[in-house]
Amino acid sequence: MDTRLDALKDWTARVLGAGRFDIRPASADASFRRYFRVTAGQQSLIAMDAPPDKGGMRSYVAIARRFHALGLNVPEVLEENHDLGFFLITDLGDRLYLRHLSDQTVERLYGDAMGALVVLQAGSFTQAAGKFLPDYDEVLLQREMEIFREWYLGRHLGLKLAASQQAALDETFTLLARAALSQPQVWVHRDYHSRNLMVTDRNNPGILDFQDAVLGPVTYDLVSLLRDCYIAWPRARVEDWVKGYHELALQSGIPVGDDDNRFLRWFDLMGVQRHLKATGIFARLNHRDNKPGYLSDIPRTLGYVQEVSARYPELQPLNALLREFKLTESA
Repeated sequence: MDTRLDALKDWTARVLGAGRFDIRPASADASFRRYFRVTAGQQSLIAMDAPPDKGGMRSYVAIARRFHALGLNVPEVLEENHDLGFFLITDLGDRLYLRHLSDQTVERLYGDAMGALVVLQAGSFTQAAGKFLPDYDEVLLQREMEIFREWYLGRHLGLKLAASQQAALDETFTLLARAALSQPQVWVHRDYHSRNLMVTDRNNPGILDFQDAVLGPVTYDLVSLLRDCYIAWPRARVEDWVKGYHELALQSGIPVGDDDNRFLRWFDLMGVQRHLKATGIFARLNHRDNKPGYLSDIPRTLGYVQEVSARYPELQPLNALLREFKLTESA
């Protein structure tokens, strides 16, 4: 018996008032939250089940309202009950970017997504911005990369690392964290990719799953979008997009500097940090949360790490480890 779903139905009925409605699963993600599409006549809304013992949602509500005020197409929170962990939000539809990206659509869809990202980042520098989000500091950056060591290398592959291998990872993690902190710091969605972006007829894209937003590196969300763990594009094309975004950001007053090669280096190193973390998270989802579906995304995600680490002298210790563990052949 799904007692939380029953309680969510009762709460939704009280919120909507008298009348019949249909409620059915809308989507599932890698978190503890569940989403249900509520249809009442011509109206479609999303009911969110976010158990309060798994973490509060006050930051989600605050971020949603701030991002909406910027003009971003995020869900509006219509009703909220933090004690129960139930929320009613506007419905951005079911047309995931991932299902609609192709050679024919990618320029338009990514163009829209990068335009929205510029709006988000430029919002960091408005007079009203204030101290709104927590810092993406070195402690958090390091902790994320430790997930790779613990859950992918240790738990998933069962590797016992020698002291020299541990030291090489420590050195790489420190280098990547400090490279991230050397970048201009902006508002970061932190999961800006094709499973959290919706194709919408107006104000494309719809933007979901932003509750973990932070103040962090300017290239983080761009990496999430252009080196997506769920779909890959040729490096030359990605580099063109990165340089185009750099120019757009510069024109929009985001302090990225004039050197697009430095921006590309920031982007590459940021991607290695993110993809080490993501590889570890995919392994953890399998072993801890019984969600094996993400294991098939590890070869693509780790492939980015392999390709980028081969290009930079300072990442040769990491690249050597990947070869040593034979992770360049399969994940």
